[in-house]
Amino acid sequence: MKLLRFGPPGSERPGLLDETGTVRDLSDVVPDIRGSTLSNAGLAMLRSVAPSSLPSVDDTVRLGPPVADVRHFIAVGLNYADHAIETDTPIPDEPVIFSKAPSCIVGPNDEVLMPRESRMLDWEAEVAVVIGEHAFELAEEDALSAVAGYLVCHDVSERQFQINRGGQWIKGKSSPGFGPLGPWLVTPDEVPDPQNLNLWLRVNGVTRQSGSTAKMIFPFRYLISYISQFMALEPGDIITTGTPHGVGLGMKPPVFLKPGDVVELGADGLGRQRQTVVLRG
Repeated sequence: MKLLRFGPPGSERPGLLDETGTVRDLSDVVPDIRGSTLSNAGLAMLRSVAPSSLPSVDDTVRLGPPVADVRHFIAVGLNYADHAIETDTPIPDEPVIFSKAPSCIVGPNDEVLMPRESRMLDWEAEVAVVIGEHAFELAEEDALSAVAGYLVCHDVSERQFQINRGGQWIKGKSSPGFGPLGPWLVTPDEVPDPQNLNLWLRVNGVTRQSGSTAKMIFPFRYLISYISQFMALEPGDIITTGTPHGVGLGMKPPVFLKPGDVVELGADGLGRQRQTVVLRG
């Protein structure tokens, strides 16, 4: 299944994308796409619903972030060796874990809001995993059983805030609009090999990133198990798993986003995003 949320910001409704590419309204089936919907039992119930029985939705409707009420938005840094090398950072022996504020989450085609003091606004195409079952101290071989689905994440980053304001990455990762998600949450039955997904990103039509989850240093199952040793993961939590090489910081000289720039990104089977950079008023 491809689960989604549609409608104006703050008033999104639950939906799914059927096999014809039509958005269908799930409002009469579930109140929203949130943690309680994403358990194994919740997904099984949704699979029992015939998409053709659901009302169709105008294809011009805005798509919101596919998951509501996210409590933990966890990110993994430097998870591709080529990205660590391009940023002159040692390849980590253990996953680098940080958080993005859930308040930064927006829809896949919403504007990227550039903070007024931003000078080093950067792009990062990533594949994120959504948790569907409680997971604490989960063994690696069991980790994927806790997954509700996969989605595209744009880990927008303000490098000056991240690097030069005390070295606390959450500062450069959490401004409103810094977490576009979607367009859909794709359930595991439609992602037979998450460790073999191509992902890409373009800025103003120029390809800047092209990589594969096959090159992740720490794969999905390892990351989920690793993080669960330190905290309880709950349904609806999101883990975004790192970006391949090609970020603006790694270019010689560095290149950063500016108002009016258009960023497009996507991953195999997970859809695509498109955002325009706008200076915050």
